[in-house]
Order: sequence, then structure tokens, then C-alpha cells
Amino acid sequence: MIAFAIVLSTLLSYALGALIGIPVLLPLLNAAAGVPFMIQALRRGDLPLAVARMLLWALAMGVCATLWSFARPTQSEALILRGEAYRVEMFSWVMTGKGEESTPSRFLPRHLAHAAVFAALALSTGSLLAMPMGAVLMNYMGHYVGALAAASRHPGWVMVLGWHPWSIIRIISFVAIGVVLSVPLLSRVTVIRIDGRLAKRWLGLAAVGLIVDVALKALLAPAWQRLLLRATGW
Repeated sequence: MIAFAIVLSTLLSYALGALIGIPVLLPLLNAAAGVPFMIQALRRGDLPLAVARMLLWALAMGVCATLWSFARPTQSEALILRGEAYRVEMFSWVMTGKGEESTPSRFLPRHLAHAAVFAALALSTGSLLAMPMGAVLMNYMGHYVGALAAASRHPGWVMVLGWHPWSIIRIISFVAIGVVLSVPLLSRVTVIRIDGRLAKRWLGLAAVGLIVDVALKALLAPAWQRLLLRATGW
């Protein structure tokens, strides 16, 4: 029942965001659809459940953003922060194989900056601002995938391949970081008791995930670009 509520509330956050039409409000609405369920699980002392709920939330966002941009790329482009800039950047990479996605010296600083800012926001705001940041990242990734599928001869394959495996690992890692680092502040305003050793274990796994993300991207991005190019039929 909770899983259904998470998916439904996430879907409604996109519908409401499209209705209001103010780009900056969309990630806030997205976060409001998931964070209360995370806090509920943390108040029960169940860290793995909180992570699982936020992973489901992230999955729902990915599906919604992708399908929205596939069906109405012009509308999603206007409402998703950095959606157009990221789409142009990634379309160029898919067509030419050149760009930040295949250049570790360029993508590594951005990855480090995103991780540092996200972790700082999670600690300082109980993830109340970190999760909207995560929603921004999810939305412009989903916009790129959906728009790429809409412009492709094989949209089904592109919707799958467009979510690069290293990106999925990064999303999982960010979710774990956001949940764990929300606890120190949230525990000051509500009753939350989490096993410290378990929390450190989750943070360790998330750190490993971020390293694997970078390694896979550096190794696989050139081959993945060629795979995507064939799938698009360009």
C-alpha cells in the first residue's frame, strides 16, 4: 500500500507541476512526494526501509520524467530545470562520441561537485533540500532519455539504454547518502533511532558505488555511445 502511495504521489507531483507551470517548483513537488515516506520509515528505526522507499521514489521519477519527455518533449523541456541544456549536450555526445560523457577529466569534477553539494545539503537540511536537488538531476536525465527516444527509430530500446548503467549506480548511491545523512538533523526534531554501524555501512556502500560509477563511465561510455547511436537509427 505504501509503495502504491509513493508511486501515485510522485505521478501527481508531475501532474501538479505541469499544471502550475513554474520550473523551480517541480523538484520541490517531487521531493514532497517522497520525503514524508522516508521520514516515516526512519521514525520506525528502519534505515533499509527508508532507503528502499526512496529508491522506489527515484524509480517512479525516472519513469515519469522519461515518459513525459517522450510524449511531450516541448512541455517537459520548458518545465525541467537544465533539461534543454543537458539534452543538447547529450544528443551531441550520442551523435559524435565527443563530449563530457566520454572525458573523465571533464565529468569527474562535476561528479565530485554534485556529490559534495548533495551531501552537504543532506546534512544541513535533513535532506529537505538534498532530495529536490536529486529530483533536478533525475528530471533532466529523464528528459534527455525521453527526448532521445522520441527522436529514435527504436524508442523502446533507447528508453532502456538511455539510462546508462553507471547513472543508475550513481542514483542508488545518492539515495543512500541522502537518507543516511538526513538522520543527524531529523533526529533533533523527531524521534529517530538508527544503528550507527548500519548507517556507516550504508555510507560505505554508497561511496563504493560512486567510485564504481566513475570507473564504469570511464570504461564503457565510448562503447555505450555507439550502442545508443545504433539504437536511435540516426
